[in-house]
Parts: sequence; structure tokens; C-alpha cells
Amino acid sequence: MTNRRDFLKGTMQGLAAGAMASALPNFAQARDLSPGLNGILGSPHTPAKAKRVIYLFQSGGPSQLETFDYKPTLDKRHGQQLPAEVRGDQVLTGMSAQQSSLPLARSVYDFKQYGESGAWVSELLPHTAKIVDDLCIVRSMHTDAINHDPAITFLQTGFPIAGRPSIGAWLSYALGSDNPNLPPFIVMVSTNAGGQPLYSRLWGNGFLPSIHQGVQFRGGADPVLYLNNPPGLDVKSRSKLMDKFKQLQDAQYQQWQDEEIMSRAAQYDMAERMQKSVPDATDFSDEPDWVFEMYGPDSRKPGTYAANCLLARRLAERNVKFTQLYHQGWDQHDNLPGGIKAQCEKTDQASAALVTDLKQRGLLDDTLVVWGGEFGRTNYSQGKLTETNYGRDHHPGCFTMWMAGGGIKPGIVGETDEFGYNIVKDPVHVHDFQATLMHLMGVEHEKLTYKYQGRRFRLTDVHGKVMKNLLI
Repeated sequence: MTNRRDFLKGTMQGLAAGAMASALPNFAQARDLSPGLNGILGSPHTPAKAKRVIYLFQSGGPSQLETFDYKPTLDKRHGQQLPAEVRGDQVLTGMSAQQSSLPLARSVYDFKQYGESGAWVSELLPHTAKIVDDLCIVRSMHTDAINHDPAITFLQTGFPIAGRPSIGAWLSYALGSDNPNLPPFIVMVSTNAGGQPLYSRLWGNGFLPSIHQGVQFRGGADPVLYLNNPPGLDVKSRSKLMDKFKQLQDAQYQQWQDEEIMSRAAQYDMAERMQKSVPDATDFSDEPDWVFEMYGPDSRKPGTYAANCLLARRLAERNVKFTQLYHQGWDQHDNLPGGIKAQCEKTDQASAALVTDLKQRGLLDDTLVVWGGEFGRTNYSQGKLTETNYGRDHHPGCFTMWMAGGGIKPGIVGETDEFGYNIVKDPVHVHDFQATLMHLMGVEHEKLTYKYQGRRFRLTDVHGKVMKNLLI
């Protein structure tokens, strides 16, 4: 006769065995292909116009008034107070709130119109000016956050508080990779750029399996930390070690049924493959001189923004799904004329070269390139204003981004008022931008969700709409 304890024990063992039997084939497949390679969707929700994304993130908030949003009114009213009716009820930072006045500041840099679109571009961006007919310049971006950390986190994860998956992680989770030998999500941060700090959680996986977090490539001899075999361990010995490790992972998974074990095993598999693929991708010795000349002299210096742009093109050729470059130093609260000039000199040529290079190689049509920061800058000066010097505070109410390729329609989208303080036409919220980016990759943002702690989450939270006026 079976007692109650034996009956329950036998029942639970039977259920566990059934669950294990259904899960183990998936785990075996995951070990061979890695759970990040196929994607949860299997195939996109809709036909994708872009196969990959290169996101050139300009950390700190580039001033739209010195780059793409020309305002003659500021020339005429330089030094006058920002009208109360223009400011309205918009929140100021603590820095601006302490000022007794908010004097309007004109840009010291000249603007001219370029291309068939007649886009106004600053003299600071001569190389970008040459490619405006390939760009969709969105002058009506706006966001919810007024300080750097929540604003960057909001743009990268859809929420101002840390802990949610980044855009690249969501795309990795949804679509996987087209190259089994490289991660689907790769991140690069310019060396010696300075400025506001960046955190790895900006390219993190949040509550998604860890296989979907961004893998950071660094400049120098070892682009990926701990990828090389340690001294005294050859390839054959490493392979035997990995075989034993996989056996242990199998045993651990059978015991705990934890999906994170699958991710960990897949990451080791990927690292083993990357020992061959990363040196090939990061070796620029096969690039001709004219390519380095196109990207600028810094492209020969590993880790610089220019070198990272060139590497981004090489990764696009290798079908990496999402490549993100971070370049710091755009936070000019004072001495803006000098600070922004230095930033444009570091980034303008390489950014334009990347678009041109992708286009001439036939990659731009299915590669979406994005350029922009976390918010814009005020039309008034923070601190002392002179004829040649001023600073600008954070301004979430309007800022400019540009996109190119990957199903984006070139031209000008959006308009701000004559003071460059409020949006008057075609506003694009951060969630709208995220929804549009996902749509171009064939992912419908409302359908891609992940259940965590009893709730289904998505990149755009409960907001966002695809901006069809940006699409071809």
C-alpha cells in the first residue's frame, strides 16, 4: 500500500522527468546553436526593411542649435530674455532654476542649406553636409527625462530607471543572429572621450536571458577581455576543458531546470567561436589607404570614434544585428563654442564616411544608421553670455537626430518654433522612435513581450507608435 508521502514523491518525480524530457532537446540545440542565434520569433512579424542597425550614440546631448536646427530669431534677439510664453510650464534643471535670467544665445557658427532637401547644416559638420540627401533629419524628437542618466537609460531601454533590457538586447531576443560566430549585439565606447559616465547596464539584458546582453569591444590588442587562452593552455586543451564544462552544465540543468544555465553554456560556446572570428573582424590590415583617408586619420588609432565607425562597417559586412557606438563629451554647459567644435572634429568625418562606405558597398539599403544623443540643449545661455562664449543647459522638449538607410525616407521631419524651444510640427517621442526602429527590423513593438514577475514587459512600455512619415 502506498502512503501519502511516497505517492507525492513519485508524482513530483514523474512531473520533473516529463518537464526535463521536453526541455533537454531544446538545451541540446541551444548548446550547438546558442539560444541567441535563432531568436524567439523564428521569423520577423513583418517583412524587415533593415537587417541590421548601427547606432551612433552621442552621449551628453549635442546642441541642435549648433548642428541642424538653424534659428535666425536667436541672431536677432541675442541677449534678450526667453519669453515666459515660450517657456510655458516646462521644467528647468536645478542649474537653470538658480539663474536670475535666461538670456537667449545665438549660435556663433554659420549655417547653410544643402542637398535637394535644403537642409540647414552648421559649418561644424562639413562632411555630414555632403550626405544630407541620404539622411532623414528629425528635428522634433522629445523625451521625458531632463538629466543624463535617466535620459540615456530611457532612450536605450524605454524606461528611465535601470533594470530593463536595452534595444539591442530586445532585438537579439527577438531575431537572434545571422552570424553564429559573432554576438548579435556588439558595443564600442570611444577611448579618452571624457564627459558623463556610461554604465554597462545601458547595453545590458535586464530580465532577458544574459546571452542577449551587448558584448563590448575595446580598442587595442585584446578587443574582448578574457577571450584569449591563458598562458600554458593550448587550443586542444581548451577544447577538452569545454567538453567537460558542457557535461557539468548538462548535469546542472537537469537538476535545476534554470534557463540561465543554457545562456551561460551558450556564452562559452560563442566565446570559443569568437577566438577565430574577432581577430578577423578587428584586423584592419586588409583595408586600403583610401578607406582610412575617408574615415579620417583617427581611424588608424584603435578605440577612437573613427576606428569604431570603420569597425562597425566591418561588423555590418559580417551581419552583426546591432552595433552600438557610444561617444561621450557633448555636455557643454559652458564654453559651448569650443567644446562642440572639438566634438564635431572627432565625429563628423567618420559618421559621414560610415554612411558613404555602406552605400558604396550596397549595404546601406538594409542597414539602419542612427545618430543622436539623449536630449537637446536650451536656447538660452547657462551662465555668463558674451558675443563669443556661452553654455547651454539640458532641454528635453526638442532635439535633433538623424537616420539613414534601412527603409528610412531621406528628408526633413518635424519643426520647432522660431526660438527652437517647442515642437510645432510632427513630434517624435522616444517611444515612437523605438517603435519605428523595431518596425524597420520586422518586429512589431506591441507584440514582442517578456513575462517577468507576473507582468508582460515590452521595450515601449504601453506607449509608442510607428512613425510612418519616416518610412519609404
